[in-house]
Amino acid sequence: MSSGERVAKAVLVDIEGTTTSISFVHDVLFPYAKQNVEKFLRDFWKEDDIKHIVQDLQQMPKFADYKALLSAPPTEVDVELIAGFVRYLIDQDLKVTPMKTLQGLIWAQGYANGELKGHVYEDVPAAFEAWRAAGLRIAVYSSGSVAAQKLIFGHSLAGNLQPHLSAYFDTHVGHKQEQQSYENIAKELKEDPKEILFLTDIPGEAAAARSAGLQAIILQRPGNAALADDQKASFELIPDFKPLHNLKLPINKSQA
Repeated sequence: MSSGERVAKAVLVDIEGTTTSISFVHDVLFPYAKQNVEKFLRDFWKEDDIKHIVQDLQQMPKFADYKALLSAPPTEVDVELIAGFVRYLIDQDLKVTPMKTLQGLIWAQGYANGELKGHVYEDVPAAFEAWRAAGLRIAVYSSGSVAAQKLIFGHSLAGNLQPHLSAYFDTHVGHKQEQQSYENIAKELKEDPKEILFLTDIPGEAAAARSAGLQAIILQRPGNAALADDQKASFELIPDFKPLHNLKLPINKSQA
């Protein structure tokens, strides 16, 4: 089925490499979090939500690995230790929930003070408008926290895109390359999986979604990872959202 012939009741979009440049995440958001994590922790160290995040970070197996790398074993858990661990996780691009939650809080400050604006490709706002006008729901599924997702779309270069979006999902619903995650999302959206179209740049995610019964298309944006020949043969590939601007709802047979 070509993109021009597809029908769906909901579109589920990935962010990094799909709606948003990978370079924005890696060259803007991650460095901003690294540069500001220590100051943020010092400012909010005694807040309950930060205490919970710090506890969750300490329970990670990687925390022991990180401490073993330090020249002097730490005698206590302090701001400097946790900030260093978060920078270590960011450098390794480990998508773990407590770190993502903390990053989201740091980014929230950056968006609020105008230091950050969420990147979206130029074709994204037009697609969102077209899909909503056609009666489709739009949801987001990203490894970044729901809070971080809302910041990108709420403070985007194209303005506030949140009114177009009806649901947000992060790793709390499951990991992105697991079939069960997409089954969970379909249940949350109360939609038949085959009537949900998932857009991503990662073949493993597309395969997991398709295993759950969803439709899946892979984006080949500038800067996205190259695909192997078998991956290219397995999925429909599009360069941007423009081929999907005419996406429509399925015909209701009882009304046909």
